[in-house]
Amino acid sequence: MRCIPYIVLYVALLVLNSCQSEPSLQRYFVDKSESKDFIALDLSPSILNIDKSKLTATQKEALGSFDKMNILAFKLNDKNKAQFELERANVNSILKDEKYQQLMKFGSGQEGASISFIGDDEHIDEFVFFANKKENGFAVVRVLGKDMNPTMIFNMISVLKEADIDLDQLKPLQDLMTK
Repeated sequence: MRCIPYIVLYVALLVLNSCQSEPSLQRYFVDKSESKDFIALDLSPSILNIDKSKLTATQKEALGSFDKMNILAFKLNDKNKAQFELERANVNSILKDEKYQQLMKFGSGQEGASISFIGDDEHIDEFVFFANKKENGFAVVRVLGKDMNPTMIFNMISVLKEADIDLDQLKPLQDLMTK
């Protein structure tokens, strides 16, 4: 009977220790969303304002696989250049984790963009777009969904052409890009 409290303590320590995980993009978003240097937006498919009756079956499937989009942008100014370099390095470090598979990359290390994903080729749970520009800052976009694939992303682009997006919801990002 005396060893039961020790067993409970040991199990509790194991559980607490397993909760400490390596950095993730989700954790990064949560940690930075309240920072004055960042702009954070969460967008649902409803922002697209699409008449689904005008979509093809392929477009409907692509739209149905899309759950939400999280956007985190760092707005660069004269006072936060060192912070910009640190934060950009943090995002790059997170995206080097083996769970993020890089689909494509363009530009240089100092400026450019990359597209990565989590999952396998036919069952993607998350696409990550990371773009940075040394004059403006950077943005990380997480597209979350169910069983997405690269083809669905291209189909989503065709869906976006049909969208009547409420640009007022994207005003913080427009302000970032027009520094």
